Amino acid sequence: MKLQNYIAGNWIEGDGDGSPLFNSVTGEVVATATTKGLDFKQALEYGRSKGSALRRMTFQERGQMLKALAMYLLERKEKYYDVSYKTGATRIDSWIDIEGGIGNLFANASLRRQFGDEPYYVDGDYAPLSKGGTFIGHHIMVPKEGVAVHINAYNFPIWGMLEKVAVNWLAGVPAVVKPATVTSFLTEAMVKDIIASGILPEGALQLICGSAGDLLDHVGSQDVVTFTGSASTGRMLKSKPSIIENAVPFNMEADSLNSSILGEDAVPGTPEFDLFIKEVVKEITVKCGQKCTAIRRIMVPENLVEDVQIAVGERLQKTTIGSPTAEGVRMGALAGQDQMREVKEQVDKLLKENQLVFGNLDQVEAIGADGSKGAFMSPILMRNDDPFNATAAHNIEAFGPVSTILPYRNLDDAIALSKLGLGSLCCSIVTNDAKTARDFTLGAASYHGRILVLNGECAKESTGHGSPMPLLVHGGPGRAGGGEEMGGKRGVLHYMQRTAIQGSPTMITAITNVYQQGAKQKEVLLNPFMKHFEEVEIGETLVTHKHTVTDADIINFANVSGDHFYAHTDVTSLDGTLFEGRVAHGYWILSKAAGMFVENRKCPVLLNYGIDEARFTKPVYPGMTIGVRLTCKEKIQQEKRDADDIRKGIVKWLVEVYDQDNETCAIATILTMVKNREQDA
Repeated sequence: MKLQNYIAGNWIEGDGDGSPLFNSVTGEVVATATTKGLDFKQALEYGRSKGSALRRMTFQERGQMLKALAMYLLERKEKYYDVSYKTGATRIDSWIDIEGGIGNLFANASLRRQFGDEPYYVDGDYAPLSKGGTFIGHHIMVPKEGVAVHINAYNFPIWGMLEKVAVNWLAGVPAVVKPATVTSFLTEAMVKDIIASGILPEGALQLICGSAGDLLDHVGSQDVVTFTGSASTGRMLKSKPSIIENAVPFNMEADSLNSSILGEDAVPGTPEFDLFIKEVVKEITVKCGQKCTAIRRIMVPENLVEDVQIAVGERLQKTTIGSPTAEGVRMGALAGQDQMREVKEQVDKLLKENQLVFGNLDQVEAIGADGSKGAFMSPILMRNDDPFNATAAHNIEAFGPVSTILPYRNLDDAIALSKLGLGSLCCSIVTNDAKTARDFTLGAASYHGRILVLNGECAKESTGHGSPMPLLVHGGPGRAGGGEEMGGKRGVLHYMQRTAIQGSPTMITAITNVYQQGAKQKEVLLNPFMKHFEEVEIGETLVTHKHTVTDADIINFANVSGDHFYAHTDVTSLDGTLFEGRVAHGYWILSKAAGMFVENRKCPVLLNYGIDEARFTKPVYPGMTIGVRLTCKEKIQQEKRDADDIRKGIVKWLVEVYDQDNETCAIATILTMVKNREQDA
């Protein structure tokens, strides 16, 4: 079977026979792959052109698209497991890749709630640029008009793709995915379903199974390139003239020498010691250690080295190796014979400075498989008693089930050793001592993209050392590549252009479709709460009747709320304070404002959804007169959760409470849930 490439809306086989791809368990040929004869320039141009459909979609629509795709793929997950076993992955390994990848779609779909109902994003707060308030600045972020080119590693053929495309799709940017050839047959299986689903707009996804050829020679300034793999390959790609000349953003996530530190308090017999041993062994054996986040350096207080060595060895001894489909197998095969040979070559280099304390490079017993045909390898545990002088463990990575124990004298030593990796994707420290956790984190953070602090309190729900999360940054400095992937909203913004815009508040309101304070208001007589969601207009303003504040207002609110703070109730205690007399509660001001603008009759407003950014800017005393301006600030349509749900949206209102001198006393954003007209049709 020859793998197909999905280019310019068509499934295409490359010319010639292609390179054979092997079942890493049996050694049999699974498929062949080639990109010979493909026009990569056309692929990029097609993505840029057709990508306009994705750019026009709002964040809410894109998020719903991701959710629909996640549900679709989850229903078909078992077929991907069947293919994944051929990569040597066990059920648990495949779960990380398949369902972990689909989980990225779900997580990014939920991020839509942090964005507006527009194709673009209004970033942060406005900047006042003039004394009179007629000239302001803001930032707007729009999708780049290029393509996200993802060059992925072989270890996670599905997760590696979905963690990236979920982010660029939510941003409104199409993708060209180039998985590592050796396991690309699994990526192809899922992409065929994604395309067949019809959930994505055309051009949102293209697939290359085989060599990337001259793909990167055709990238331009609106494109984004991401790379996951070895640091040497990443540096080579990053230095391409097309990348440099066009200032193409290049996000690199390179394999790094990650570490895990056992706290000095975590002695044998404590829950933390047991957690550490379990976590270390898991990171050695899961996915056969073929993880960019795997623990390569095990850092242990020097008085606990023997205990750790024995405990890790005992657990590794129980690790059963063989066919992923055989009963009782805990560790499968590496991705292929070539990968296994590379790992063994790196171990040979490490053994020049390190002592082998567990494992055998030449022998392995494989359950349910022929060990000579599959890419099976014993876990390898080494020990280095002089880690500051014998530094191979800090510079050489064997990308397989391989790790090295390193002793440290004190916490400063542990921090220094972790930094000798010259930049890591992640590290972990297992301790129940808060000072140890704080000192290590602050001391080591500059060299790490992520730090897990593990103890008995969080162990049950912790995702572990090796699991980057969609809502947190994945990447690291230095050797780890200096890039960032995912990271919640931060990750999405990598694929957007931030542009400063300047003008009058009214003009900036028109551009952003978010009301800016000081913009012209459309004063209305009908309370806007009487309007359905689609009828409310940005900038329309209700000016309420006025109210003169009395002592009774303040005393009554104090009694109702229980807030008897002295400034509200004890006028004899005001000497030396900021207040001239009894002052109204800030929350009374907002409550009174609500009473002045809320519509009493039954109306399309379903409920008050919340209050944001409330500020009390001027004291309000008895005798002062206050009024309210209620202005529609922003609207976000919501999707129906099920067939019985009503169609509705969130309206954000700017509430300005002002006094008789027209000076602002309080300001807040309130959110209401409002029905669509169709619900009452």
